Amino acid sequence: MSRERQVELGVELIERLEHGSLALSELIDRVETVTSDPATTRRILDVAEIRGIIDREDGVVSIAGGNFLSFQSEVVRREGEFSCRRCGASLTTGHFMRLEAGELGPFGSSCIRKVTGRER
Repeated sequence: MSRERQVELGVELIERLEHGSLALSELIDRVETVTSDPATTRRILDVAEIRGIIDREDGVVSIAGGNFLSFQSEVVRREGEFSCRRCGASLTTGHFMRLEAGELGPFGSSCIRKVTGRER
């Protein structure tokens, strides 16, 4: 996956989070489902800030979202042999987010809720 696509996926993921604010470390935990490269992670955060999606202050990130992910239409479940993109667990059912920039996943049932902010 190209760096530009990773940046767009990361920015769109942040935009769709169901949190009003997060500690920077928690936000990075979500972004690391897109990339583990520190330079790309910084770029994702910078682009999100430039676009007005986030505001960073004293280690806390405020998110100007509100466009939450619809689990009925934007999360696809697939059966197969997968590894969760967040925790690495083996999965027989993978949950994939359909974002404009592309698909992100697979995730397990609890990790998809944590990544999107449905659960902390």
